Amino acid sequence: MNWLKIVAFAAVTVAVLPILFLLFEGLGPLRDPAGYGPQVFSSILLTIVSSAIAVGIEVVVFTPAAYYFARNPNSVLETVSDLPASVPHPIIGVALLLIDSPLTPTGKFLDSLGINFFDTLTGLVVALVVISTPVYIKAVEPFFASMNESHESFAKGLGASELRTYASVVIPNSLRGVLSASLISLSRSMSEFGSIAIIAYSVFSVYPAPVLIYQYFSSTGLSPAITASAVMILVGLALMAALRVVNAKLVIRP
Repeated sequence: MNWLKIVAFAAVTVAVLPILFLLFEGLGPLRDPAGYGPQVFSSILLTIVSSAIAVGIEVVVFTPAAYYFARNPNSVLETVSDLPASVPHPIIGVALLLIDSPLTPTGKFLDSLGINFFDTLTGLVVALVVISTPVYIKAVEPFFASMNESHESFAKGLGASELRTYASVVIPNSLRGVLSASLISLSRSMSEFGSIAIIAYSVFSVYPAPVLIYQYFSSTGLSPAITASAVMILVGLALMAALRVVNAKLVIRP
């Protein structure tokens, strides 16, 4: 078993070494004041808020889908649900632009409702939902599959409808799984670049954090990009650690 431990530690070290190196350089020898100015923290705040909204939508809309897949395996539907994760993400941005285009019926309809995706918080959140939904479903579905179905059968045997069983039995007993999947999806949303670089490059004159880092790299220089990346990593680590503490303390394992 010792060799497995050594291999595991070595593999993790290889995986995180570039990030650790970036943290050292970005907060040390290559630290640049432009990389931790107000613009960076506004950018990070936008990224966190939009990602949190996207995750909230996923929990409400796609948790039932994950539960359905766990109880009724359907390879076709599950393959289709994985599609946004299996194509280059700029394609998602282009697709959302097409949906929102005034040249298309959907774009005209959205415009009549006052809905605009391009460079808006709405477009940013929609892109994050599309990109991270497959991650959320795949993270929470195994939890549902591992749950004891006897509680659900008992509730249905007492006359509870499928909807009432889902709301009063399934969800209360799956809070840990939902929260854990939400953390994974949040991390994925915060790291997205490809789709939002097309559909929401700037929102309220603020760049989402991955876009800002690219903007620094392409127009300002490497040092600000490195420092901003290091700050983003620290904020992301702090947020994930805080949420996992909440997960461990407030959610009781069924």
